[in-house]
Amino acid sequence: MARRRLKNRKIRIVTIGSALVTGGAVAAVLLPSANAADEKTPEQIMTMCQRAKVLNGKQQSISDFGGHPIAGPSFASDNCDFVETDFETFDGPAEKASIDFPNCEPNATEPAKVSVTWSATTAQGQGKYTVTQQGGGGGLFGALSGSWLKHKGTLDLTLESATAGDTEQRDVPVGKVLHIEFTPKMQRMTGEWRVRIDAREATTVTNATPEQNFVAPEVVEGPVVLPGAAGAPGVVDGTSKAVLTDC
Repeated sequence: MARRRLKNRKIRIVTIGSALVTGGAVAAVLLPSANAADEKTPEQIMTMCQRAKVLNGKQQSISDFGGHPIAGPSFASDNCDFVETDFETFDGPAEKASIDFPNCEPNATEPAKVSVTWSATTAQGQGKYTVTQQGGGGGLFGALSGSWLKHKGTLDLTLESATAGDTEQRDVPVGKVLHIEFTPKMQRMTGEWRVRIDAREATTVTNATPEQNFVAPEVVEGPVVLPGAAGAPGVVDGTSKAVLTDC
């Protein structure tokens, strides 16, 4: 099928997912338009996507986004698709994942053997606009899951977080304090939300309207998740290491 030519100007939104511990930064760029009334805020565009008649190939009902046949809201667009353009993995920010284990007694002469239990939790997904529109059924994050889950070792985006943890036996040298540091393996999916409002023919009471198209590029990040044992929830992939500091 030939690609539709965009007949209106595009509103481009860039949502930059950052390391999930530090939060996201957002920049919205509105390209010039000959008709200021056509301009939409980023929030309006994502609402149009969430309230599309067809979202990522799935026919929606108004109940999917809390609509009502009388009280509303109703459909806001005819179609919205997420098109993935890139996917990559990288190391996330290291974080302290255990309490301190000191070997700082004045008369200590040998390394102290300790059993260190550590745990780290990583947010599952982040997108400035998609995260605000998850809803009870997953919303736009649910729509993203089809692309997200095709990559090996990933978790459903509708879940809020995933964890990693273990118990390790370690030696703490004399005059040192030990803690465990965990570095999660992260993944980044880049793509575009493409929203379309179909052209309308003139009627006896309304004028004809041209097709309208809006494109919202977005970057979503989350952890790489390994399958859990015996049906248990998946665990965040990454590396742990002992960090030693002076007393």
